[in-house]
Amino acid sequence: MDNSQGSGGMKGGIGGLFGGGEYSNTELAGVPLTGMSPLSPYLNVDPRYLVQDTDEFILPTGANKTRGRFELAFFTIGGSCIIGAAFGAVNGLRVSLKETRDLGWSKPRNVQILNMVTRQGASWANSLGSVALLYSVFGVAIEKARGAEDDINTVAAGTLTGMLFKSSTGGLRGVARGGLAGFALSGAYALYSNWDHLKGSSPSPSSRLY
Repeated sequence: MDNSQGSGGMKGGIGGLFGGGEYSNTELAGVPLTGMSPLSPYLNVDPRYLVQDTDEFILPTGANKTRGRFELAFFTIGGSCIIGAAFGAVNGLRVSLKETRDLGWSKPRNVQILNMVTRQGASWANSLGSVALLYSVFGVAIEKARGAEDDINTVAAGTLTGMLFKSSTGGLRGVARGGLAGFALSGAYALYSNWDHLKGSSPSPSSRLY
């Protein structure tokens, strides 16, 4: 008799360490365990506290669930340089093979092909990297000035990037043409990123992190 009471007290004390008492098999049988394996009743833990219906993320104090423009700037610039280098290399290879068609497979032709590939790759990487840098700088500056992050910043940054990129070579007409191209591209991106919202369906909570 004393042994049973002692063991019961010990179980209750151990259960108290986990914030609750003991649960019988009947009580545990009615607890939904969706997506979870059945827990042993000897754990003395209420399984209802372990079931989560929504996605939860651990974020630093004051942090948002979406990445800011400053964080995305590094990815944008680096990705643009890589894409530009790859596109320029492929374009340089195509042009060099066409121009050196009559030389045959010889050392001079290989040298010309290699020079054209590296030159075109560097040129395209520099151009796209410069555009991405200007867009990121304008985007961060407009966001800090307005104190808000929305599609207005995207369209304004794209328009200013196109205007400034073409200002050194095209004159006023080139500035207007570059601004129109930047406005069209950034507007198309803003429309694509808000397509789910325009259709009336909200994006999933996990997609808002990116």
